[in-house]
Amino acid sequence: MSNRLVFDGDCGFCTTSATWLAGEDRVEIVPWQFLDLDAVGLTLEQVSTSVWWLVDDRPVEHSSRAIGQALLGRGVPWSWAGRMLLLRPVRPLGDAVYRLVARYRYKLPGGTPACAIRRP
Repeated sequence: MSNRLVFDGDCGFCTTSATWLAGEDRVEIVPWQFLDLDAVGLTLEQVSTSVWWLVDDRPVEHSSRAIGQALLGRGVPWSWAGRMLLLRPVRPLGDAVYRLVARYRYKLPGGTPACAIRRP
C-alpha cells in the first residue's frame, strides 16, 4: 500500500511543514505540481486549497484529517496528535484551525506571496 501526502510545493510554509512531516522518510510527501492530477482523481482547485492524503493513488482524506494521517506515520509522540485529529469530536476544531492556517499561510514563517490562496 502506498500512502502519501500531497501539498502545495509553491508555498514555502507548506514545503517546510511537509518536509517536517516526512521526518526521516517516514511519510512520503509529494508536491501537487509533480502529480498527474487526473490520474489520482484530484482537481487543481482541490489541491490549491488543501493538503490531501492518498492511499494507492486515490484521495481518501484532506485538510486536518490528511495532516492527522501523516502524523500517524511519524511515530510517538506525533502519532498521538494524529489520532486526536482523526477523532470525530475533534474534527471541527481541527478543520477550523486548518482553514485559519491555510488562509494566512503566506504570512507565516517561510510563506511567500505565491502561497496566497487565489479566491474567485
